[in-house]
Amino acid sequence: MSAWTPVCRLADLAVERGAAALLATSGEPEQIALFRMTDDEVLAVQQLDPYSGANVMARGIVGTRGGELTVAGPVYKQVFSLRTGRCLDAAGYTPRYGLPGDLTTYPARVVDGVVMVGSTGETSGGMRG
Repeated sequence: MSAWTPVCRLADLAVERGAAALLATSGEPEQIALFRMTDDEVLAVQQLDPYSGANVMARGIVGTRGGELTVAGPVYKQVFSLRTGRCLDAAGYTPRYGLPGDLTTYPARVVDGVVMVGSTGETSGGMRG
Protein backbone atom coordinates (compact mmCIF):
# COMPACT_ATOMS: atom_id res chain seq x y z
CA MET A 1 0.00 0.00 0.00
CA SER A 2 1.46 3.36 -1.03
CA ALA A 3 1.61 6.38 1.24
CA TRP A 4 0.12 9.24 -0.76
CA THR A 5 1.23 12.82 -0.09
CA PRO A 6 -0.70 15.86 -1.34
CA VAL A 7 1.72 18.08 -3.28
CA CYS A 8 -0.27 20.82 -5.04
CA ARG A 9 -3.50 21.54 -6.87
CA LEU A 10 -3.76 20.33 -10.47
CA ALA A 11 -4.62 23.92 -11.44
CA ASP A 12 -1.18 24.99 -10.16
CA LEU A 13 0.55 22.96 -12.90
CA ALA A 14 0.88 24.29 -16.44
CA VAL A 15 0.17 21.78 -19.23
CA GLU A 16 3.32 20.17 -20.66
CA ARG A 17 5.57 22.16 -18.34
CA GLY A 18 7.50 20.93 -15.33
CA ALA A 19 7.22 22.09 -11.75
CA ALA A 20 9.59 21.28 -8.91
CA ALA A 21 8.24 20.14 -5.57
CA LEU A 22 9.58 18.86 -2.28
CA LEU A 23 8.11 15.49 -1.35
CA ALA A 24 8.24 15.31 2.43
CA THR A 25 7.36 11.83 3.62
CA SER A 26 8.46 10.03 6.76
CA GLY A 27 12.04 9.82 5.45
CA GLU A 28 14.40 12.42 4.03
CA PRO A 29 12.60 15.04 1.84
CA GLU A 30 13.05 14.41 -1.89
CA GLN A 31 13.00 16.90 -4.75
CA ILE A 32 10.69 15.78 -7.54
CA ALA A 33 9.62 17.13 -10.91
CA LEU A 34 5.91 17.05 -11.82
CA PHE A 35 4.61 17.14 -15.37
CA ARG A 36 0.94 17.72 -16.28
CA MET A 37 -0.05 16.21 -19.62
CA THR A 38 -2.75 17.51 -21.98
CA ASP A 39 -5.27 14.98 -20.59
CA ASP A 40 -4.53 16.12 -16.98
CA GLU A 41 -2.49 13.01 -16.20
CA VAL A 42 0.41 13.93 -13.90
CA LEU A 43 3.77 12.16 -14.07
CA ALA A 44 6.51 12.51 -11.45
CA VAL A 45 10.25 11.87 -11.64
CA GLN A 46 13.28 12.79 -9.56
CA GLN A 47 14.40 16.41 -9.85
CA LEU A 48 18.10 15.44 -9.89
CA ASP A 49 19.55 15.22 -13.41
CA PRO A 50 21.94 12.25 -13.17
CA TYR A 51 24.09 13.57 -16.01
CA SER A 52 24.69 17.15 -14.82
CA GLY A 53 24.27 16.51 -11.09
CA ALA A 54 21.91 19.52 -10.81
CA ASN A 55 18.31 19.57 -9.58
CA VAL A 56 16.83 20.77 -12.88
CA MET A 57 14.58 18.10 -14.42
CA ALA A 58 11.45 20.27 -13.98
CA ARG A 59 13.02 22.66 -16.50
CA GLY A 60 13.27 19.91 -19.11
CA ILE A 61 11.43 19.90 -22.42
CA VAL A 62 8.39 17.61 -22.63
CA GLY A 63 7.95 15.66 -25.86
CA THR A 64 7.40 12.21 -27.30
CA ARG A 65 9.64 9.61 -28.86
CA GLY A 66 8.00 6.73 -30.68
CA GLY A 67 4.70 7.55 -28.96
CA GLU A 68 6.33 7.52 -25.50
CA LEU A 69 6.06 10.63 -23.29
CA THR A 70 9.53 12.03 -22.63
CA VAL A 71 11.45 14.83 -20.97
CA ALA A 72 14.79 16.09 -22.26
CA GLY A 73 17.22 17.16 -19.56
CA PRO A 74 17.84 20.91 -19.78
CA VAL A 75 21.63 20.73 -19.40
CA TYR A 76 23.01 18.03 -21.72
CA LYS A 77 19.72 17.05 -23.43
CA GLN A 78 19.44 13.40 -22.40
CA VAL A 79 15.98 12.05 -23.19
CA PHE A 80 14.08 10.11 -20.52
CA SER A 81 10.78 8.25 -20.52
CA LEU A 82 8.38 10.04 -18.17
CA ARG A 83 6.60 6.75 -17.40
CA THR A 84 9.57 4.48 -16.66
CA GLY A 85 12.42 6.94 -16.07
CA ARG A 86 14.59 5.01 -18.50
CA CYS A 87 17.21 7.05 -20.35
CA LEU A 88 16.37 6.70 -24.06
CA ASP A 89 19.29 8.81 -25.32
CA ALA A 90 22.37 9.60 -23.24
CA ALA A 91 23.59 12.12 -25.86
CA GLY A 92 27.14 10.78 -25.54
CA TYR A 93 27.47 11.46 -21.79
CA THR A 94 27.78 9.25 -18.73
CA PRO A 95 26.04 9.87 -15.39
CA ARG A 96 27.93 11.84 -12.75
CA TYR A 97 28.97 10.79 -9.25
CA GLY A 98 28.27 7.13 -9.95
CA LEU A 99 24.55 7.87 -10.28
CA PRO A 100 22.35 5.49 -12.28
CA GLY A 101 21.57 6.82 -15.74
CA ASP A 102 17.80 6.44 -15.36
CA LEU A 103 15.40 8.63 -13.36
CA THR A 104 13.45 7.42 -10.35
CA THR A 105 9.71 7.65 -11.02
CA TYR A 106 6.94 8.20 -8.50
CA PRO A 107 3.30 7.16 -8.76
CA ALA A 108 1.04 10.21 -9.11
CA ARG A 109 -2.70 10.67 -9.20
CA VAL A 110 -5.23 13.48 -9.02
CA VAL A 111 -7.95 13.28 -6.35
CA ASP A 112 -10.58 16.04 -6.21
CA GLY A 113 -8.23 18.43 -8.02
CA VAL A 114 -5.25 17.70 -5.74
CA VAL A 115 -2.06 16.08 -7.05
CA MET A 116 -1.03 13.19 -4.82
CA VAL A 117 2.39 11.55 -5.11
CA GLY A 118 3.24 8.13 -3.75
CA SER A 119 6.35 7.03 -1.97
CA THR A 120 9.33 5.63 -3.90
CA GLY A 121 9.52 2.00 -4.82
CA GLU A 122 5.99 1.95 -6.20
CA THR A 123 4.90 1.26 -9.75
CA SER A 124 5.73 4.22 -11.99
CA GLY A 125 3.29 6.01 -14.25
CA GLY A 126 0.65 8.63 -13.76
CA MET A 127 -2.94 7.99 -12.88
CA ARG A 128 -6.03 10.11 -13.37
CA GLY A 129 -8.73 10.04 -10.81
